Amino acid sequence: MPTQLKYDTSFTKNTDLALIIAPDRINELTELQPEEQNYVQQQVQQEAKFIYLNRYSHRVYIVVNPQAKTEDQRNETLRVAGHTLLKQLRTDKSESITIVDKTNSNASLFLAEGLYLGNYQYFKHKTKDTKPSTLQTITIADETIDTAQVQELANVLEAVHKTRNLINEPHSHQSAPQFSEQLTELANEAGFSIDVLDELKIQSLKMGGLLAVNQGSEEPATFNILEWKPANAKNSKPYVLVGKGVVYDTGGLSLKPTPMSMDYMKSDMAGAAAVTGVLYAAAKNNLPLHIIGLIPATDNRPGGQAVAPGDVITMHNGMTVEVLNTDAEGRLILADALSFAKKYNPELVIDLATLTGAAQRALGKEAIAAMGTAGDEIMNELKKVGNKVHERIVDFPLYEEYGKQLESDIADLKNIGGAEAGHITAGKFLEAFTDYPWVHFDIAGTAYLHAEDSYRGKLATGTGVRLVYNYLREQAN
Repeated sequence: MPTQLKYDTSFTKNTDLALIIAPDRINELTELQPEEQNYVQQQVQQEAKFIYLNRYSHRVYIVVNPQAKTEDQRNETLRVAGHTLLKQLRTDKSESITIVDKTNSNASLFLAEGLYLGNYQYFKHKTKDTKPSTLQTITIADETIDTAQVQELANVLEAVHKTRNLINEPHSHQSAPQFSEQLTELANEAGFSIDVLDELKIQSLKMGGLLAVNQGSEEPATFNILEWKPANAKNSKPYVLVGKGVVYDTGGLSLKPTPMSMDYMKSDMAGAAAVTGVLYAAAKNNLPLHIIGLIPATDNRPGGQAVAPGDVITMHNGMTVEVLNTDAEGRLILADALSFAKKYNPELVIDLATLTGAAQRALGKEAIAAMGTAGDEIMNELKKVGNKVHERIVDFPLYEEYGKQLESDIADLKNIGGAEAGHITAGKFLEAFTDYPWVHFDIAGTAYLHAEDSYRGKLATGTGVRLVYNYLREQAN
C-alpha cells in the first residue's frame, strides 16, 4: 500500500510517537516519565541523536533536533534522521507513527519527508522474497502546522514516488507508446491534460532528431505534450519543462559497453519522468501557474535502419546536424523539443535529462550540473531552492569557445565535441535550439543510484521533482 501522510493533532496514549526535541529542553517533555527524562538526558549528554523508548504497549522515539551551520543543512539532517527512524520502525513492524515537534520549528515536515521517501519500495515484478515495509501512515501532530501544508507536501512526495515508479519500470514493459499510456494514466489521475503525438504527426512537424534516434527501433516514437492550465494561473507566458524520454538506450550503432553501462539504461527517461512528476504535483496542489511539459520518447537501438555515424539529419528548426556518435542521442530529441517550445513564447524553459557521463564524472551523485541562458538571477534562485530540498545545483559556463568543438565540415553542427567538458558541449549544442530564457539540468549522476543513499534509496531517486516544483511554487507566490 502507498504511504499516507496526514495531519491530525489528536492521538491516543498508546500511539507510537516520534518526538523532536531540543537538547537543552528535555525537562519540558511532558510526554515522558521522570525516569525516562533522566535516561534521555543521559543519552543526549553522550551526544546520541536518536533515542528509543519501548513502553511495550507503544514506543516513543526521540529525535534530537540537530545543530547545523545553516537551516538548509539542519533540514537535510532531519530528512536523514527520518530514514534512520524508518529502519527502527521497520524492525518494530510499526504500521503508523505520529510526529510531534517540541521545538516549534516545522522540523516534523522534514522528518516526515525523509520517512516517506525512504519508505518507497518497488516490488512490482517480484513474486516472492519481498519484505514490504509495514509503515502505512505518517501523521504530523503539530499545532504550528496546518492541514494544507501537510497535504501539499504529501502530494509532492507522492509525485516523487510516481516518478520513481516510471524510471524503475523495465523496457520490457515500457516502450515509447507504453510510456505515453502511463503518462496518460497519471494525467487522468492528477487532473492535467496530455496530447500524445504519433509518428505521422512527428513527421509532419519535421522533428528530424527524434525520428533519427527512432530509426533503429521496432516501436514508434511519441511526442507528449502535458499541460496544467488552471483558471487562476498567475503567469501570462507559460513555464515549459522539457524531459528526455529515451526509454532504453543501447547507444545505437555506437553501441554502449556492458555491464554497468547499458544494463541500467531503462533509466534514460528519468528527465521525462521528473517533468511528469512536476506536472502531477502541480495539478494535485492546484498550483496557480500555467505549466507545459514536452516529452519526446523513443528507444535507441542499432536496428537495420538505424542512423549511422556520419549521417546528416535536419532538425525541427531546419538546422542540419552531422551525427558522429549515435550514443549522443538525448541531445537530438531534446533539441527538437526545445525548438518546438518556441511556439509557446515561454516565460522560462527548463529541461531535465540524464544527458552525459561527463556530468556524472564531474559531480558524482551529489549535485546536478546546470547551465543556460536565463541569467544569474534565475540561476541563483534555482540554486537556493536546490539547497533547500537538497537537490543541489552546480552551474557551468557556456562560453562561445565551447561551440567551436561542435563545428562540422559538412553540416551546421555536429552532435559531439571533444573528450573534455562533455557535459558543457552537450549543453552548448542544446543552446543552439533556444531563443528564450532557458536552463538545462544534467541529472545523469543523481537520477539513478546503484547503492542505497539514505532516503533517496537505491535505483530511481526522482531527482528534479522537488527542485522544480518548489521553484515554480515560489514563482506562484
